[in-house]
Amino acid sequence: MCMEKTIEQDLEKVFNQKLPWERLDHKTVLITGAYGMLASYLVFMIMYLNEKKGMHISVIALIRSKEKFEKRFGRVEQYPYLRVWENTLEEKIEMDAPVNFIIHAASPASPQYYSVSPIEVLKPNVVGNYHLLELAVQKKVEGYLLFSTGDVYGKVKGKTSVRENDWGEMDTLDIHSCYGESKRMAETMCKAYFHQNGVPTKIARIWHTYAPTMDLEKDPRVFAAFVKDVIQGHDIVMHSDGRSKRSFCYISDAVAAYFLILLEGKAGEAYNVCNTEEFYSIKEVAETIASLHPWKRLQVHCEQRETGDAYLENSLANEVPPNNEKLKALGWNPEITIKEGFSRVIACRMK
Repeated sequence: MCMEKTIEQDLEKVFNQKLPWERLDHKTVLITGAYGMLASYLVFMIMYLNEKKGMHISVIALIRSKEKFEKRFGRVEQYPYLRVWENTLEEKIEMDAPVNFIIHAASPASPQYYSVSPIEVLKPNVVGNYHLLELAVQKKVEGYLLFSTGDVYGKVKGKTSVRENDWGEMDTLDIHSCYGESKRMAETMCKAYFHQNGVPTKIARIWHTYAPTMDLEKDPRVFAAFVKDVIQGHDIVMHSDGRSKRSFCYISDAVAAYFLILLEGKAGEAYNVCNTEEFYSIKEVAETIASLHPWKRLQVHCEQRETGDAYLENSLANEVPPNNEKLKALGWNPEITIKEGFSRVIACRMK
């Protein structure tokens, strides 16, 4: 119940951003990867708009597993506006139902997959994106939002901040590039479909984002591992010196950005989704999370990563902050600090 309360509070914050929600009323939104950490909040948001604000928005959730979807949301039958379709996106999508908006969020984003199943990482970004763009042409959609990543920039040098028109190096033969390069291709495809077919594609370049919906058991990324340590009462263990810096964005701020880009963003363009005011080293994040429960007296330690660990460190990580001025020009203003955000995550995950 605590999780449900936290999510509802987050959704209220998103709604109060005063986006043009009326543009979604009586429309159908297709969402891929709909039970993932980020995309599940998009589904929750539409549920909130329907059930709390009296709107009539239909959702088509394209997913790999109905069982996992229902584990997140409950029985599909209780939501008359929700249709679930198990689909791998590897074949042409045949669909009779109307589709007004498409949000393509399906993509394994964790580095634990890059060395183990790189083909499965890149296929949704390239093959899946192609089939969805073809569907977008057929349905004459009003908006198409691609979930991309800050990895597309590669290794940027000589900049004080990373803007949407900055580009750096990426080694195509580095297996880690299966993610960043396939996202680059996905972005190029979106631009091509906008240029040639007029599909109103928009791109969200997502930087480090965290949420109560994190999979603490299977997600090895640092912020998920730190939260798990605190919940279990263990000292936080870093597998690096912790000096690398990242921007951290809480889910309610991120979801407001996603819908803002979808509804108000300029077609054929990309926007950094990042909270530049929350730009911290990994060690600072670890110390902040450990301090949230001072009575536990948790410490932060550094240890060498085990040999054979499938997790691949991001060699492309930039030490300069991303720039979010383009997104702010649309009216976006992030509000949640890492202290508040991780407090919310931990509070709702404590048993």
